[in-house]
Amino acid sequence: MERNKKNIIGWIGVFITVIFSSVWAYWGAYENFHEGWYATSIWENLFMFLFQYMVFTILFVSLALTILKWKKTGFLLHLILGGFCIWFFSGASFNVLGLLIIIPFAVLGLLYYLGEPEPKKWAYRLIISIPLVIILAISIPQGIKVSQRINDNDFSMRIVEGNGVTLAWAPRGPGWPDKGTSWEEAQDICKYLSQDGTTVMEEEQNIWRLPTVDEAVRSMMIHGENAGGVWYPVEERAVYGRTPDKETPLWDVHSKVIYYWTLESSAKDEQQAYIILYHGSIFDKRKINHQNYLSFRAVKEVN
Repeated sequence: MERNKKNIIGWIGVFITVIFSSVWAYWGAYENFHEGWYATSIWENLFMFLFQYMVFTILFVSLALTILKWKKTGFLLHLILGGFCIWFFSGASFNVLGLLIIIPFAVLGLLYYLGEPEPKKWAYRLIISIPLVIILAISIPQGIKVSQRINDNDFSMRIVEGNGVTLAWAPRGPGWPDKGTSWEEAQDICKYLSQDGTTVMEEEQNIWRLPTVDEAVRSMMIHGENAGGVWYPVEERAVYGRTPDKETPLWDVHSKVIYYWTLESSAKDEQQAYIILYHGSIFDKRKINHQNYLSFRAVKEVN
């Protein structure tokens, strides 16, 4: 009876490990190719993949394998890592930190310490194989897609024409920075940007500006062709003939930036402005945000 009870408790631990490691595997594999995988070096991309996007999957799997082999050592590691995460991610939301990391670590440590899943070889197999299958199922098609992105390495001013819109997009520099910028900062830079888009002048030039949502949507491209985007402002929805991607001439494949600010404030909140993602989706963000992945590219009319 006691052995049966331990077996049930142990398998509960195994299933919880599989669930959480699989959730983090799904999130990590998707985000790796969504916001990551931008470095020019394959080794740098793989390093980020393992130690930035797969870290919690690796931790859940490694802790389970350790405690199944060495109970006391594994239980102690669960407590130490839980405490470390509380300190290291102290500013994170409880919904992420508490529900997806700290509480699972503590509960799993107790379940494995008190339980004994049998046959143990199947516990090992499930803990390793299920997250691995999820990672491969997402990473292989996403990796193929990313490898097919168009990159002509031309980061000069580009004239993008099509779908009823013709605009000049600023060259790499102050009008197209490779760093996070708030909406207000982007607006100010545009006002002072020189005619060629390479210099911030001392006096306002008012040549460049941020694109409107409609202009940004209509300008999105895929494999060198216009994506056929249409913006529906009432529904706050963009629809495309083909889904755009992070490609030249509008985007830099090797940049962290995956969102551009647009000119327009959100219809719901003046403190927020619309942003466009490289695959064409439209969201709104607080104008004071300036994360590394959120920047802008100035535009001007073509005479």
